[in-house]
Amino acid sequence: MSEQIDRRSFLSRGAAGAAALALGSGLLAACSTEDPASDRKAAGDGSSPRSGGTLRAAFTGGGASESLDFFNGPSALDLVRARAWHGTLGNLDPSGPDGVRYGVLKGIDISDDLSTYTLRLRSGVRFTDGSRLTSADVLHSLSALAAQSKLPVYRLAAANFDLAHAKADGELKVVLPTLRPIADGRMILCQGNFLVVKDGTKKFRKGMPSCGPFRLTEFTPGQGAAFERYDDHYGHVPHLDGLELRSIADSTARAGALTSREIDFAHDLSPVTARTLDDNGRVELVPTESPYLVGLSFQMNMGTKPFDDPRVREAFKLAVDRKAMVKTVFFGNAQVGNDLPALGFPDYADGIPQRAHDPERARALLKKAGADGMKVTLTTGPETPGMVEMATLYVEDLKKIGVRATVRELPAGQLYADFPAYAALPLAGSYQMPIPALSTYQMSTAGGSPSAFGWKESATDALVAKARAESDPAEAKKLGTQAQRTRWEDGNQVLPVFKPNLNAQAAGVRGIRDDLFEQFPGFSQASLA
Repeated sequence: MSEQIDRRSFLSRGAAGAAALALGSGLLAACSTEDPASDRKAAGDGSSPRSGGTLRAAFTGGGASESLDFFNGPSALDLVRARAWHGTLGNLDPSGPDGVRYGVLKGIDISDDLSTYTLRLRSGVRFTDGSRLTSADVLHSLSALAAQSKLPVYRLAAANFDLAHAKADGELKVVLPTLRPIADGRMILCQGNFLVVKDGTKKFRKGMPSCGPFRLTEFTPGQGAAFERYDDHYGHVPHLDGLELRSIADSTARAGALTSREIDFAHDLSPVTARTLDDNGRVELVPTESPYLVGLSFQMNMGTKPFDDPRVREAFKLAVDRKAMVKTVFFGNAQVGNDLPALGFPDYADGIPQRAHDPERARALLKKAGADGMKVTLTTGPETPGMVEMATLYVEDLKKIGVRATVRELPAGQLYADFPAYAALPLAGSYQMPIPALSTYQMSTAGGSPSAFGWKESATDALVAKARAESDPAEAKKLGTQAQRTRWEDGNQVLPVFKPNLNAQAAGVRGIRDDLFEQFPGFSQASLA
């Protein structure tokens, strides 16, 4: 398949979607119906952000089944809505002294033997009902809610800390024992998604006490939410008067709402859609930056023949033309991957050689393994922009090494709907959220996790645990690189591309990136021109 044909195919798909720019009118009663520019004032000389106005942002939501329980809400909109509403323990920040920027916490102390973490809370953080945030609220949020979540990213706390024996030390300290010595616990607790709700909370509803930058005023599942500024927010009061988060599933429709000034921020556009905005002077493209890049991958099931043979797995890694994928699918706006997640994080194994594109060696390896001419179906879906297009190109790469490969595309939202069935697929598309490398391994690969697709290597598990228990950063990096090298050499993941979220915003919108966690942006420091 030629690059020219690929480009034409992808562009035609984008053009077909362009007819669907109309935005549903049944949003929220709180959504503005007046001239979107009517309350905008000149930005002045740009020396400081302007206060006031309501910022409107669109994301892919979870449809009519959405709830306010973010601990079990898997969509981008669920977490963005929760980050506007609730206080966070902290965010990853490579420039910070501890590698994080604290939120409701003032700091985290680690015992010398790495057996205990002490979370120190800010004093004076208030919920919207006037009560003060205390250690009981943090304990409840971690032990009773995060630990019971269906989502792996929240279960990560319970996998590392002995939450059953966590305790309060007064009103402003929480003592968390570790299940085993770990030195990277701050990176787990301060990922931007561990949020705090009031002690005793069981049901999430409008009007519940919260301590985030905004108060929730309206919520309609599948449509959106509206907020007003919380004037007693810790740290600083938001510049915005209000915030509206709208659910718009289609990338082209999100872009259309932005260019027609119905919204001010559009999240995670497809590469083709983002390309159509290049010359629009009213719009600014703001792709996420490293380390907030999404790894797009293909998982080979080691429990299914012939992927139990390391020669076959290596052949499938050598077959992929990574540079062509970056150029064709993302128009160059992505980075080549090296079959390992977490590019850009400090613990990423950047010293491992870049894997080559070598179809001749791939063919030879398949022949030695007795797998030449093998037949396989690659199952994928449009779970994030670029997944289906990459699968289409990968199948063509596999055909060039003699594999009789086909693509099976599921509807949006269906790839992971039946996770046991997904984990049993012989070859499946996937994507990795931007989380540090060793945390990613523990969350999705160690101990024969279902998402590991048959990878069960206790020696690598032990090496990762040893790296995470090492206080010396240089030694931890060395051990972590060794563990990742085993995955690079013998693993069952083909990860050819890291892509940014291609976000776009109206000219004059400022401060969104200052909130960190670009993957799921916050708006506590945002302002309008």
